[in-house]
Amino acid sequence: MAILSKIRERSMFLIIIIGLALFAFVLDPSTLGDFFNSSKVNEVGEINGEAISRQEFANALEQYKQQTNGKVTEMQAAKTVWDNLLRKKLYKNQLEEAGISVGEKDVWQEVLNAPSVKNNPQFLNEAGLFDEAEFKRFLATTKQDNPDMWTAWSNYMNQIKENTETNVYNKLVAAGLGASLKEGETEYMIENTKLNAQFVYVPYTTIADSLVKIKKSEVEAYITDNPAQFKTEATRDISYVKFDIIATPADEQAIKQEVATFIDDSLDRNKQTVKGLKSTTDYKEFFNMNGSDLNLDESFKFNADINQTVAKEIFNGNKGDVFGPYKDQGFFKISKITEVSKMPDSVKASHILIPFVGAQRVAPDVTRTEEEAKKLADSILTVVKRRRSKFAGLAKEFSSDKSNSEKGGNLDWFNYKRMTPAFRDFTFTNKKGTIDVVKTPFGFHVVKIDDQKNRQKVLKLAIFGRKIVPSEATENTVFQKAEQFALAVSKSDDYNTVAKENNYVLKPAVGLKVLDENVPGIGNQRQIVSWAFGKNTELSDFKRFDLEGSHVVAIVTNKTAKGLLPADKAINKVRPILVNQKKAALLKDKLNGSTLQDIANANNTTVRSAVGVKLKSPALSGVGSEPKVVGAMYNAELNKVFNHVEGSKGVFAFKVTKRELPTALPNYETNRNKIAETRKRQTFKIYEAIKKAADIEDNRANMYVSN
Repeated sequence: MAILSKIRERSMFLIIIIGLALFAFVLDPSTLGDFFNSSKVNEVGEINGEAISRQEFANALEQYKQQTNGKVTEMQAAKTVWDNLLRKKLYKNQLEEAGISVGEKDVWQEVLNAPSVKNNPQFLNEAGLFDEAEFKRFLATTKQDNPDMWTAWSNYMNQIKENTETNVYNKLVAAGLGASLKEGETEYMIENTKLNAQFVYVPYTTIADSLVKIKKSEVEAYITDNPAQFKTEATRDISYVKFDIIATPADEQAIKQEVATFIDDSLDRNKQTVKGLKSTTDYKEFFNMNGSDLNLDESFKFNADINQTVAKEIFNGNKGDVFGPYKDQGFFKISKITEVSKMPDSVKASHILIPFVGAQRVAPDVTRTEEEAKKLADSILTVVKRRRSKFAGLAKEFSSDKSNSEKGGNLDWFNYKRMTPAFRDFTFTNKKGTIDVVKTPFGFHVVKIDDQKNRQKVLKLAIFGRKIVPSEATENTVFQKAEQFALAVSKSDDYNTVAKENNYVLKPAVGLKVLDENVPGIGNQRQIVSWAFGKNTELSDFKRFDLEGSHVVAIVTNKTAKGLLPADKAINKVRPILVNQKKAALLKDKLNGSTLQDIANANNTTVRSAVGVKLKSPALSGVGSEPKVVGAMYNAELNKVFNHVEGSKGVFAFKVTKRELPTALPNYETNRNKIAETRKRQTFKIYEAIKKAADIEDNRANMYVSN
């Protein structure tokens, strides 16, 4: 009993110990510290010491997705939300440090001044003026009765608050971006001082690149000495073989033969007659029963709308004729003429749109019901049928389509495919001059057909189709090829050789970033990027991915850590710089001499002249832009030879023969103002400057990377 009692007393302790042991067994030991450090687990990032929690980020992400109706990808949404949070918090920090606060009154005033508020007809009084009280009543009612709309308004006003804070800060910074009179004077001198000089130019190209050796250690040293130029995010390079699942000629032939069986009547297993397309009259049922991959389209077709390889044959046919099977836009089709008619290819019409609550794109100030809208439209119709001259005036007065109401509702010429079906069918099937009311998803239209042109034969076609897709056997064959390649890679140290032996083309995807979605040549494949950056994914690791319409075997070919670009990645940028530096050192020994002519003779070249050179446009005749050299000339002693001057294109020796200073001005106010205005126009760079100076830690990748 004593032993059992001891066990019972210690049971919870034992459970905890065993649980931790098991947990440690399944969990990577390297992650245990992060697990117990909840702050790391729950943070997406940190901005100047302020953490952004996963919850805060997730809430903002969900809100943004709702605002965009899911029209953006996960990574696009994550980037936008992060950028928004970053901007918001950085400006908030700046305002707090400056002791500036934007009060509720300031925000409210900005809301009232917003065009979407002050110009909204819903908030205007009888005199047509904005009514603040009416707007307040609207907000109060919305908050109480319409939570979704209130949320949208709250978000809108929060956005205005953030914009106000940003604008206040930017204006304060801009106000301090002035300039001194001395700066104005200096700018004036730089712009207007002219130089005459003589120079000797020895291009770097006079020394062959092959004579200059660049060591890896020199590249690394340059990178270390110039870190700002070579900061890089973590990247991955992959190579992949893509195995497309495409229908074979045999697959296509089988689909074509199957489609052909639907033309004529046939017998089912019970010897009952099954109608084919040729004899059926219920086309919707026929399409559903036989599994058409195309929906029934009951619109008229013009000759140009039909595959031109069969268009002539079809348009020479009669009602009831069936054509096909024929291949068109990834389908095998059979078509039956169900109606033959004539209609114009273009119509000119006018309309008066009367919307109602619930119609598409209806303005917020519309309050009439569908019945009220129909009654108003019928009344207008009665008037314009009696006196057509009133149509334009009534369009200006009543039509909600402001894009053409001032033009009397004139829609100008449009083709058959432009308008919504009901509007289209009315204007193309009725005669010129017809006026009537037409209902569409946008409301009731009083429509007047003004003109028609190019009347021609049109057809209604019941077009049954089967999509050309690979067979199961083809899918299995392609899968086996991908699997066999992956297996061969696993058994080899050289995936390149394996690919060549199988005549597969390895395609590269270089410089993938941790939050990228697109893989060049494959498209949006976030799963591949996530795998490549996975904690357990090593160099030369591979994986097969089953994609829509293909299989991909991907191999990690390079991993670059966040920090400074490695030498092999930076070599193309660094090598030309180092090569020119070494060439300059070699050329300097050749530019010794007391006169420019001596230097020119020693280098088998000539003394050149530069006339009227300005620091603002530092070009040398026959050489091009050389700002370093012209900058050296600007302050050089007159008639003194300066050699060993390194330029962009070579090494120079020069002598300034004349420096023409501009006439001094009584004051330099104009120049000072010019500098100040230029600086103020640069306020769009304020945010990037704040961002660059901030301490930002971005850990979003932890949310989106596998394993």
